[in-house]
Amino acid sequence: MTESSVHTARWPAPYASGAVDATVTVPGSKSVTNRGLVLAALAAEPGWLRRPLRSRDTLLMADALRALGVRIEETVSSSSSATGDPGVASEAEGAGEAWRVIPYGLHGPATLDVGNAGTVMRFLPPVAALADGPVRFDGDPRSYERPLHGVIDALRVLGARIEDEGRGGLPLTVHGGGALDGGSVEIDASSSSQFISALLLSAPRFNQGVEVRHTGATLPSLPHIRMTVDMLRRVGAQVDEPETGGEPNVWRVSPSAVLGRDLTVEPDLSNAQPFLAAALVTGGRVTIPDWPEATTQPGDALRTIFTEMGGSCALTQQGLVFTGSGRVHGIDVDLGEVGELTPVIAAVAAVADSPSTLRGVAHLRLHETDRLAALTKEINELGGDVSETADGLRIRPRPLHGGVFHTYDDHRMATAGSVIGLTVEGIEIENVATTAKTLPDFPRMWTEMLGV
Repeated sequence: MTESSVHTARWPAPYASGAVDATVTVPGSKSVTNRGLVLAALAAEPGWLRRPLRSRDTLLMADALRALGVRIEETVSSSSSATGDPGVASEAEGAGEAWRVIPYGLHGPATLDVGNAGTVMRFLPPVAALADGPVRFDGDPRSYERPLHGVIDALRVLGARIEDEGRGGLPLTVHGGGALDGGSVEIDASSSSQFISALLLSAPRFNQGVEVRHTGATLPSLPHIRMTVDMLRRVGAQVDEPETGGEPNVWRVSPSAVLGRDLTVEPDLSNAQPFLAAALVTGGRVTIPDWPEATTQPGDALRTIFTEMGGSCALTQQGLVFTGSGRVHGIDVDLGEVGELTPVIAAVAAVADSPSTLRGVAHLRLHETDRLAALTKEINELGGDVSETADGLRIRPRPLHGGVFHTYDDHRMATAGSVIGLTVEGIEIENVATTAKTLPDFPRMWTEMLGV
């Protein structure tokens, strides 16, 4: 099959003839995996990352770090140690994949392919500033449209030399000097919390550490910043943050060594979303093993959101058991902290029994695609009634019909269309392969959940 045919292929989304009843094991968190890789690459000693997610975004991160001189050895481990770390699983038993990360001196020249991965394009320029030599960043066409100015401008203030020809985005070259002064910087992270996480992750290695002051009116996806702070503390960094009594909208990281750790990655709770949605829209039951009791992952909010939309859930020894009631209700909800959940929530809302308003997600216009415009267009072309607001979507359920659901190379669009396909016959997903960005086995997992 040619590359072009892969991207234009239509996948018949399976229709659920009855209530779903399945146990679905979800791979590791992309957010934890990529943060763990960066911290391990900056450490003063080797470390382990167990049960990492293998997907396009995480393999791009691993390959980019290898290009900078970091050794990452992929093995199958027979056991994993308990970590007790929030943001990583507290217990890990049995066999599983493990990555041994052996940091060496970061060096250029190097060329890094970021694909369309926000974590790679934003987390690695600060790392490259610590390398010895020039590091060029390039990626997919869509990556050129995604904002990077927050990271670029901040790094210049902190002492880095970056060539981007005034674009504020890709492609660009970071001229690493082997070290970075660091210090205080103001940044508007209204378009992406990753701007802040990017600076914090490398900050222990800056000569002066860093003080990051957010100046924007809004700050999306705060749980991801909490995840960054938590993981920094687990590798020995000292972090002052607003959440623990620090100054509002200010994060401080002191200079220090980064310790090598043995981390086990939690299941990706955001990738569990379409499977939980399947239970909700079919009135069925889905169990997700190893759902953590405490976590910084935004996906944990699904327990509250999907319960309000008509389901119920319980944490058991088997994992999170989510049960649909046979009815799906609309919701009025601010998703500003958990914006990545919006596409599937919109899909569920499109088949609900009452209207929904999804608020606080204007920043989704700058993600893998303009998700608000894409969701509006695709659901409406199936007969829906969705309109954009200044910061979200208004969804009025209508009877939907079959048709092609386009993904715009966006993995969460593909899963959203698949959820609609459970209750609407004749849905075809264009380029379901885009789910490989974070969930490579999605088509197989989806059909197995349905017993197909």
